[in-house]
Amino acid sequence: MGFFSKLKESLSKTKNAIQLKISQIFTRDKIGEDFYDDLLDILISSDISVTTAETIIDDLHDKMKKEKVADKEQVLDALRSVLKETLDKAKPLDIKFPAIIMVIGVNGVGKTTSIGKLANMYAKQGKTVTIAAADTFRAAATEQLDVWAERAKVRIIKQGEGSDPSAVVFDAVSSVKSKKADLLIIDTAGRLHVKANLMEELKKMSRVVTKEYPEANFYKLIVLDATTGQNSFSQVELFNEAIGIDGIILTKLDGSAKGGFILSLADELEVPVTYVGVGEKLDDIVQFDSQEFAEGLV
Repeated sequence: MGFFSKLKESLSKTKNAIQLKISQIFTRDKIGEDFYDDLLDILISSDISVTTAETIIDDLHDKMKKEKVADKEQVLDALRSVLKETLDKAKPLDIKFPAIIMVIGVNGVGKTTSIGKLANMYAKQGKTVTIAAADTFRAAATEQLDVWAERAKVRIIKQGEGSDPSAVVFDAVSSVKSKKADLLIIDTAGRLHVKANLMEELKKMSRVVTKEYPEANFYKLIVLDATTGQNSFSQVELFNEAIGIDGIILTKLDGSAKGGFILSLADELEVPVTYVGVGEKLDDIVQFDSQEFAEGLV
């Protein structure tokens, strides 16, 4: 199965829910007075925020009037187009090398797995990849990352449990700089976004990167669990406020009917999805594509 087929398959729960409800609208009302109100309810039920859903409906209404849309397939095509335009409000992230990617997020969202998949993806593209095990607090975190590094056949730089995470980052940055490696991926401890001391630690690690290797392209990516839907909104807001978020790694999309919340992040926070996990295997990660995502949703 191709990458985009996997993405669409992962979105199938959300798509099926939306299409079924749109079909029900057409059965009872075609494009009458209540059509847009009903469609608004459908979008909100797919975990799109009220603000973004209203914007989408306004844009769709304008498009349908201008293009004289009359039947169901034309409505779906117009809706896909509006969804893509909404997603594109968040400028796609273009990773340039040498690159350093710091991966952050709360506990249990799939950071370690995502790092292993990213490392494997770029290694397969011929990039020299190193992983920094800067989650020094969680028991067995480094051991788990070791397994992923071995599977992806990439280097890993680590210290003992309880070490200073910034010291691990310093060692890793110094190493990739001296070896002229293409990519360093930094694992960080899962943290609640409301813990100020843990946010300060992230800021410290960020300062180490920018001070020791200013020539590298530095990206901070937050991992979000798709099954949490709109609840992840505050995570992005607060992490973004603390250290600046460049993109999103979306996990567990295949287990969710809440894929719509990504539209709200793009529309209201202008933070782009960069990668999407589409399964449990090492190769199950794809780079985000707004057209494919829009087609997968509707």
